Amino acid sequence: MQATVRTAAAGRVRTLLERCGLFTADQIDGLLGAAADGAKTLTEAVIESGHAKEPAFLEALAKAMDLPYCKASEVAIPREALDALPAKAVIQFKVIPWQMENEILRVITSDPFAPGLVDALRLAGGRRVRLALSPAQEIEAASKRLYGVGAETLERMIQDDRIEVAPEETLDKIDLSSLDQEASVVKFVNQIVWEAYQDRATDIHLEPQEFDLRIRYRIDGVLHQTPVPPQLKRFQSAVISRIKVMAGMDIAEKRLPQDGRISLRVRGEEIDVRVSTMPTVYGESVSLRLLMRSSGMLGMDKLGLCRDDEVVLRKLIAKPHGILLVTGPTGSGKSTSLYAWLHTINTVDLRIITVEDPIEYEMTGVNQVQMRPEIGLTFAVGLRHILRQDPDVIMVGEIRDKETAEIAIRAALTGHLVFSTLHTNDAPGAVTRLIDMGIEPFLVASSVEGLVAQRLVRRLCPACKRPAKVDDAFLEEIGFPRAHLGEGIIYDPVGCDECRGSGFRGRTGIYEILVIDDAIRPLVTARASANEIKAEAVRRGMRTLRDDGWTKVLTGVTTIEEVLRASEEDEALSEG
Repeated sequence: MQATVRTAAAGRVRTLLERCGLFTADQIDGLLGAAADGAKTLTEAVIESGHAKEPAFLEALAKAMDLPYCKASEVAIPREALDALPAKAVIQFKVIPWQMENEILRVITSDPFAPGLVDALRLAGGRRVRLALSPAQEIEAASKRLYGVGAETLERMIQDDRIEVAPEETLDKIDLSSLDQEASVVKFVNQIVWEAYQDRATDIHLEPQEFDLRIRYRIDGVLHQTPVPPQLKRFQSAVISRIKVMAGMDIAEKRLPQDGRISLRVRGEEIDVRVSTMPTVYGESVSLRLLMRSSGMLGMDKLGLCRDDEVVLRKLIAKPHGILLVTGPTGSGKSTSLYAWLHTINTVDLRIITVEDPIEYEMTGVNQVQMRPEIGLTFAVGLRHILRQDPDVIMVGEIRDKETAEIAIRAALTGHLVFSTLHTNDAPGAVTRLIDMGIEPFLVASSVEGLVAQRLVRRLCPACKRPAKVDDAFLEEIGFPRAHLGEGIIYDPVGCDECRGSGFRGRTGIYEILVIDDAIRPLVTARASANEIKAEAVRRGMRTLRDDGWTKVLTGVTTIEEVLRASEEDEALSEG
């Protein structure tokens, strides 16, 4: 009897596949065979086979089964439909409740062949269920928009009517791959980090508002608000306390800012999370900086340098002594550049020591020292003692004061290669900044070998970018090199599933490299202004930030707007 039922079901499925008009007879035989043992559903077999793309297959299948087909992320969902199915069932079965039709719930799914799906949904919602079809990616996007991160976890917390924050425990390595944690709050926090990691976020911000707890991710340098369940505000204290426990902070101290660190493991990749809390009117604001250790070990060829600039920079980092400074505002990729330089020259015959605050990436073979100002271990103190450790190369996280600058210069003049950062608008501005700190111009001229200014611009998504139509008058107004238009194409962002609809995916750097040579040193010694130094450097062939940006526009890497945004201050300075 069971064999007869299975044969009849296989016959109905074969008929449906034939009606789709997407497969040959042999392909249908193969798909039925792949799904016969129950290890995968027919939909999964179709997608894995590559015989048809998921959207095309589901649209054809919907016609064959006489079911509605839609894009779940774009349809309107009435409140009564959302309330008809628990969030736990929505997340577990990867469906979206869509419409109520005479006490029958229409539910959107990407896999109508999932065993027992309709019966499970009927039991969960307590009413009859009919299906509609939509691609899995559309359902996932709709689920995030409608329910927010961790909706089923919060629903369970509300049903339990209790909140438990895990006690102090061994949290050196927390595996987020399975999200298999006992406490609901623990699971919710893990889901936040896991979601951010999947979206390539660099920062997570939990910001208490008067009536809700806002969560935002910074992706490719731009903040995106993440949908969260409306009840999250009720659990604000528990969520923030859990993060503070993970970071080794004092959960009882809510009046003062605190800093901490968490080490996580996501699918075998080590992630360091820097945590900062700040008391605000409506509670503690928490910022988490996600530092993927592997991403910090970029080679020089991954920084986005043009070929000529890379050649110049490789010569600078290979010098036996001197100072090489990288400048730019916070979040411009300075630390990534420093680590790339160290990674390039890190060999067994060089002793490399760093003084950092904080240590963002751990490098094998490099002696890294964490600054602790609260006990007197400052950059200046650390750098002074490092000189007694017989280093060949020293990396100082940042030159913040005259004392640190003087010791760095002394190290460079006594045969050490020093890498560090400064907060200035452009490369020549670093010279005047050092002089303003009180360093004698002749010491700057004799110790500094090169200055690198950089900014980060978003990369166009290669899957959806399209040629742009740009007005000639606009190009002339911004100083775009129109003569080079024949050598490249200007593109516009569009937006697709690959880039979350933003039109951009990832970031790259634009650079300005000033070599302190025999032509520039007299200007430094004579206390020339940054603009005078820049004008001479440009006359001798230095490419400005904007020049490098225009090259990346013409090669289809980024957009005019991105370059204008990143280099506006520098251009204003040079014109001022």
